[in-house]
Amino acid sequence: MTGRDKPRDWDKELAEVDRLIAAGAGAPPTPAPTRSGAPAPDPGSPGRPALATWLRLALGVGLGVAMTQWPYVHGCGVALFGYLAAAGTVCVAGAWTMVSSWRSRSARAHVLSLGLVFWGVALVAREVLPRIGYARQAATWWCGP
Repeated sequence: MTGRDKPRDWDKELAEVDRLIAAGAGAPPTPAPTRSGAPAPDPGSPGRPALATWLRLALGVGLGVAMTQWPYVHGCGVALFGYLAAAGTVCVAGAWTMVSSWRSRSARAHVLSLGLVFWGVALVAREVLPRIGYARQAATWWCGP
């Protein structure tokens, strides 16, 4: 019989496992500290990061909905650039929420924030595309005489 063919002594091996368990070798590892020195939050437990993500998402969605009720004429000039800045802010809010939802492991918030980014891009595209010659009806950037 070679070394591989010898039967295992299960009593001896199980006694070794029992000794390791009693010594605490089978205890789950503690979370690694973050940059601030505090332990990393458990991704499965809801808490402050998840609440902050949903708050960011609510603010972004509120801005996205409010953009449909823009009270000023934004056909050209400075008013157009103000509108485009606000629509760009919708995109930034969506991207910020996407990062936050990814870190807090919130799938629903991540999907909704992706929709918020698409909504912001649609708002910007609606104003930019006619001005760069992509739409059938052309528009201008600046109000002319």
